[in-house]
Amino acid sequence: MTTSDTPRGSARRIDLTKMGEGRYKATNARGGVLPVGSGDDPDFTPVELLLAALAGCGAIDVDLITGKRAEATTFNVVAEGHKIRDDQGNRLVDLRVTFDIGFPEGPEGDAAREALPRSIEQTRDRLCTVGRTIKVGADITYGEA
Repeated sequence: MTTSDTPRGSARRIDLTKMGEGRYKATNARGGVLPVGSGDDPDFTPVELLLAALAGCGAIDVDLITGKRAEATTFNVVAEGHKIRDDQGNRLVDLRVTFDIGFPEGPEGDAAREALPRSIEQTRDRLCTVGRTIKVGADITYGEA
């Protein structure tokens, strides 16, 4: 697929600016700011941000689907993986996203509980842009401005 053949959706962008030694500031188009660090400070590392993006993407999808039936009483998501270095370079393997969600008693809660497994499958197989990009892969171009 050539660049002209690449499907184009709604563009996304963040800008990253150095704040100090091993510390950076990511800024989105809406003015949101997120510190990024090398692991020597409390800031999220890029790998942790990838895991947070994976968990957050799935959480938003699942919450939107199940929340149409009932508001969750508890909602926790864990994303984890193992960072390795091998002949393919540094990367994460054995990625896992686990949902621990509770719903109220009653018919609405029952409907949300019933919808939960399918909503997780839909997130995994189709909805979560972050997870789908990891699974399917995407070309990355590195260069200078």
